[in-house]
Amino acid sequence: MIVAGIGSRKGVSVDEVVAAIETSIEAHGLTMAALSVLATSDFKKHEDAITSAGHRLKLPVVIVDPAAIEAAASATISNSSISQHLAGTPSVSEASALAAAGTGARLLGPRTVLGPVTCAIAVGGDDAP
Repeated sequence: MIVAGIGSRKGVSVDEVVAAIETSIEAHGLTMAALSVLATSDFKKHEDAITSAGHRLKLPVVIVDPAAIEAAASATISNSSISQHLAGTPSVSEASALAAAGTGARLLGPRTVLGPVTCAIAVGGDDAP
C-alpha cells in the first residue's frame, strides 16, 4: 500500500491538492498509478478539495481518527508548530500517511510543501522498497 497523506490550509483548491500530490509522487520517483489511497486527519475531513482530489484521481480518501494520528505522530519527520497546535501532530500529512499505511509503514521522506498544501508519501510494511 502506498499512501499520499494530505495536509492543507483552509479553503485550498482541488488543483492545489492534486499538484501537491503529483509533486510529491514525482519527487520519490513514483507514478500516480502507484498510489493506493489518499489520507488526511479527522481535523481536515471537511476540506472539500481533499475529497474532490480523491474523486478526480479515482482514489479512496481515508479520514484518520485522532487516536491514530496521535499514535503516528512520533514517527513523523517534519515539525510544524502550527500543525502541532491545531491538529495535535507535528505533520498532518505525514501522520495521516503513516496511520493509513498501517503497521510497519514508513515515510519515503519528509512532506512536500507546495503553497498551502502538504503531501507525504508512506509505504506499508509489505510494500517498502
